[in-house]
Amino acid sequence: MECFGCNLANKQEPVNVVWEDDYVSCFLDHEPYNEGHILILPKKHVRYFDELDENTANSIMKAAKLLSKVIKELFNPDGITICQNGGSFDELTHFHMHVVPRYEGQSFANFYSEESEEVVIDEVGLSNTKRKIINAINSI
Repeated sequence: MECFGCNLANKQEPVNVVWEDDYVSCFLDHEPYNEGHILILPKKHVRYFDELDENTANSIMKAAKLLSKVIKELFNPDGITICQNGGSFDELTHFHMHVVPRYEGQSFANFYSEESEEVVIDEVGLSNTKRKIINAINSI
């Protein structure tokens, strides 16, 4: 079975990877809710949260913790939302977790709306964000 999420996680599709280990790949969302919006995907195909093996689950949590720290330092958000949408709400049909910086006055209901205004960040902007995040990770 061809899985787009597997292709993203294993860099067979273009992605802006900011951190990875043997189990997960973390990269910038190509249509971010806010600058610094990152996805965490297992490299091995997993569809549902309850199917994660212990090593992958631990890597996901380690990545979410690290990325949350970096996002707080770089973007000074009012909060960070970490979420995972499963089942018919998972457009990749591959487990993925969002790490999203958020600011006062933003309704997170817009995150789930098809008609929400997205932060428009072009490839140059994504490359700059990627560089900032990698530099911040390397300084920890």
